[in-house]
Amino acid sequence: MCGICGIAGAHEPELLSDMCQVMAHRGPDDAGFYQGQGIGLGHRRLSIIDLATGHQPIHNEDKSIWVILNGEIYNYQQLYQQLQAKGHRFYTKSDTEAIVHLYEEYGRECVSRLRGMFAFAIWNENEKTLFLARDRLGIKPLYYIHSHGKLLFASEIKSLLKWPGVTLKENAQALDLYLSFRFTPGPDTMFYGIKKLSPGHVLSYKSDDLRIEKYWDISFIPAKDNLASLTESFTEKLKESINLRLISEVPLGAYLSGGLDSSFIVGLMSQLSNKPVETFSVGFSEEAYNELGYAKIVAEYFKTSHHTLYAQSDSSGLLDKITWHLDEPLADAAVIPTYMMAQLTKQHVTVVLSGEGADELLAGYAKYKALKLIYGINFFLPAMGLGGLAGCFSNKIELYRLFSSLGSGKDRAKTYMNLVSVFSDSEKDKLYTDKFKKIIRQYDPPEKLIQPYFESGGDTLSQLLLLDIKTWLPDDLLLKNDKMTMAHAVEARVPFLDHELVEFMAAIPSKYKLRLFQNKYILRKAMSGLVPDAICRRKKTGFSVPLGDWCKGELKDKVAEVLNRKVIESLGYFNWNYVEHILGQDLNNQYYRRQFWALFSFCLWHKVFLGI
Repeated sequence: MCGICGIAGAHEPELLSDMCQVMAHRGPDDAGFYQGQGIGLGHRRLSIIDLATGHQPIHNEDKSIWVILNGEIYNYQQLYQQLQAKGHRFYTKSDTEAIVHLYEEYGRECVSRLRGMFAFAIWNENEKTLFLARDRLGIKPLYYIHSHGKLLFASEIKSLLKWPGVTLKENAQALDLYLSFRFTPGPDTMFYGIKKLSPGHVLSYKSDDLRIEKYWDISFIPAKDNLASLTESFTEKLKESINLRLISEVPLGAYLSGGLDSSFIVGLMSQLSNKPVETFSVGFSEEAYNELGYAKIVAEYFKTSHHTLYAQSDSSGLLDKITWHLDEPLADAAVIPTYMMAQLTKQHVTVVLSGEGADELLAGYAKYKALKLIYGINFFLPAMGLGGLAGCFSNKIELYRLFSSLGSGKDRAKTYMNLVSVFSDSEKDKLYTDKFKKIIRQYDPPEKLIQPYFESGGDTLSQLLLLDIKTWLPDDLLLKNDKMTMAHAVEARVPFLDHELVEFMAAIPSKYKLRLFQNKYILRKAMSGLVPDAICRRKKTGFSVPLGDWCKGELKDKVAEVLNRKVIESLGYFNWNYVEHILGQDLNNQYYRRQFWALFSFCLWHKVFLGI
């Protein structure tokens, strides 16, 4: 786990050094560079595997091919054996060197043979070609700028901002999408001109010609096996995935929330480990938001070495740092405890396993139940259906959203946006200034972006899962997981997102994921007998924070600093009167809380990166 960066089309060693240094938190153990004609590669290393000889960049036998890697390749030992049998010679024991020789052997097809999480860059000196790749699910980030005959890339946006030629302004279309989704859907970012390489894609660059191709996708064609067989196979595949992710030369542990996903991981880790698993939890003094009791049950049951942190409202003092590490605004207040938990984790271990991905693959969210029901009702309703009643509940946002969704007819993308958008179309009309409305009208509406997922075939649940796997998962959850852990040089591994396990879970029939409105049905079946019954029966409770209470305390001054009339009017995007209306709402209401935090996070991001 590291930070990578590079410049193609220029020789700028000082800039490359600055780009690398700003990501020193990702790799505090070592720095390495390669400079050639028209290329510069930089690397910051967090040493996990091959501590002695794994210095990067790494090259092939005649130094014509160079690679830098952010991530881990879990099948590298098998790849070593296969490549050595073909005559390749290795000078390290690093997983990174496997990529060099795979590229020699298979060219750009090398990426399909990798099992792991990765963002890497390969420079082919003979062909003067740069090759970038991002893992299939987007676990590791990779950003780039293509401008003025150059390609610059990096693990973090702040590295790209070191280039004097960058256009330092916000992306208006991305802002509109962010205020719908609460994150910025790829391939755009909130910075004008800076892109994300999409998950499962590769990029080739030669002589200022840039080409992007998809190398992997997910299919929801259901398997025909029975529930018992699928449950057994699921458990074995998850256990294999966890075992692969226990490879480490440094201390390793697991996050434990007491929910289904993390508890199952800890249970299987305990079977695979010959010593107590190091586990980590975060809680709140406000009892309504506290899950520590469930985490304690699991920790005691599996006799783990358990560590607990309490997140207090004074954590608001960390918000500028958290925003800087995120690179982009993210309207997810769970970034605060995630950041703090990584800080605690680093005191004990360098590698930690976490449960991201299970909800998106096994139908863990309540919205899947709600949307299946709404789609079913809308199918039988006339075009307006019950939607005309929405206006009767303008002061009850939950009912307003429900009846708006019921009034969407058979337009599934519109129905989805009516239910889950942070700000609805009518609310944006009140929030946006006339000037910003004119700008936004030139772009497609948010539902246009998600429409292809509802035309992808398969059943309703599979379409919803695909949408979240392609958007919410990489651009919110995995971004948060990567940036908050790497802020403290902690490597987070996600066993549910092993691509072979993902392909298996996608093929599990929907009736075994969401059954009689019980979510994660097959996961609960697999856990039964291994994890305490009290955990197996738990309902999904999101990882939320007591934001309403915090805003009455120390966070109150921060809100006043970031969300005030002078700031809002200077930005030129929002009407102050409507922002003031949002500030006056009850933040214990989840809808108003999301709206408030989306605006607050954007304005704080703007202050940290753009100076207003």
